[in-house]
Amino acid sequence: MSALLDIRGYTLDYTTRAGVLRVLDNVTLAIHAGEVLGLVGESGSGKSTLAYAIMRDLPANARERDGSIAFSGEELTRLDARRAQTLRGARIAMVFQDPSAALNPTLTLGTEIAETLIRHRRMTREAAWREGEALLRRVDIAHPEAMMNRYPHEASGGEKQRVAIAVAFACQPDLIIFDEPTTALDVITGARILDLFGRLRAETGVAALFISHDLALVSRIGDRVAVIERGRVVETEPAGTVFAAPKQPYTRALVAAVPRPNRRLVADAPRQAKLVQLADISVRYGRPRLFSRRETLGASEVNLDIHEKEILGIVGESGSGKSTLGRAITGLAPFEGEIRMRGRRITAASEMDSDYRRAVQIVFQHPDASLNPRQRVADILSRPLALFGGAKTEIPRLLDEVRLPAAFARRYPHQLSGGEKQRVAIARAFAAKPALVVCDEVTASLDVSVQAQVIELLLALRAEHGTAYAFITHDLNLVRQIAHRIAVMRRGRLVDLRDATTIAATDAHPYTRELIAACPVPVGEETSQ
Repeated sequence: MSALLDIRGYTLDYTTRAGVLRVLDNVTLAIHAGEVLGLVGESGSGKSTLAYAIMRDLPANARERDGSIAFSGEELTRLDARRAQTLRGARIAMVFQDPSAALNPTLTLGTEIAETLIRHRRMTREAAWREGEALLRRVDIAHPEAMMNRYPHEASGGEKQRVAIAVAFACQPDLIIFDEPTTALDVITGARILDLFGRLRAETGVAALFISHDLALVSRIGDRVAVIERGRVVETEPAGTVFAAPKQPYTRALVAAVPRPNRRLVADAPRQAKLVQLADISVRYGRPRLFSRRETLGASEVNLDIHEKEILGIVGESGSGKSTLGRAITGLAPFEGEIRMRGRRITAASEMDSDYRRAVQIVFQHPDASLNPRQRVADILSRPLALFGGAKTEIPRLLDEVRLPAAFARRYPHQLSGGEKQRVAIARAFAAKPALVVCDEVTASLDVSVQAQVIELLLALRAEHGTAYAFITHDLNLVRQIAHRIAVMRRGRLVDLRDATTIAATDAHPYTRELIAACPVPVGEETSQ
């Protein structure tokens, strides 16, 4: 049977100021009607570039050197712009990683869906609006009529991704490309999105190219998995085979880096003295109005202790209060209640003096947002050293501790990879020689191999300095490997707290069990849950 999408020997370069960069090298792949092919690889391996080549949406500096991309027998590399626009949306659709960036912020969600239907299915505006409501109902939007009139900023991340999926399915395409569609979502919302795709796939028989760096997820949703390394496809096998018997060293390294709950990376240390004690901590967002109180509780009466040298995992879905709690501990969010730091009582962020701020540091999820793009790495690291009594001469040591060359001190953040930028953020936190570091989703934006490297680094720094971590994440598979205890947050409240080794016990809170069930595990490794 001929393939729906047939890529043979496809090679593509980018021309840059530094010269020609080969991005895709002799790529050969096929997707048949109704099939889901998973495509995995590290950041920069060429996954998304291949997707844009299929969609005929390459940048101006792209040069297609060789090979072909055929869709239903039609050669895509020879299409003119008009024909490419006809295919996009109608027969080939795409769902992007970040729906906030994919949806037009100036249009209502209904207008965005209706425009697709008017353009490709030649509907009237009234018919397109009615069909848009039906599509939103199909993707399990609770109130489709209201959602049609909302703007993207008025919808949650999960709702926006459902709208993006509705747009993708609107014209009943033959092929949908999913580019990291759950990476920006928490584990429960991501699991629901995948369940939705599974149902729609069964109903429509659509084929899909599912791009991700999450091998466990891809092994469960794909029929076959292709592994791409530095622009070359090095292995293509049935999903289960990739995990059971990976052939290539690169594939074996990726499989080894997948977090497995039953593979503990830390010893269960004896209980230490209490470092930080939280008593009835609440955080309110918004402000009272004249006739109403338009406030939201980010955290509500949370009682929690963090011990010396402990790794405390804090988990929950988006909006559960995880990051809010971390911001309260670091004084970045006003709070009610009481924090005790080694016995010292603090009731407001204004009472957190330099000694407290030295002892409690934070590493954020997105280093692009937390590192000043106008400062070199040396300047970024000089700031905490100046604040807390260090010297610039310590910068090479700090870089060495996070396994970066001393020469990186002269670089700007944009000259670093995502993992390298996160290492700089970690070095900045450790410049203060802290007792506690709040790690707020520090691996969420990293591919699986870089994530494993960052985790190994954090564990080495803890072993060297005796630092405690409050490790905030939605990845229960990961946190079960490294945490001593796990706190589970839901809707601002602490609903469960137990040792990491017993988090999956039958007497765990129902929400804890829901989180565990939503975490993808590789095919054949379900018993590790």
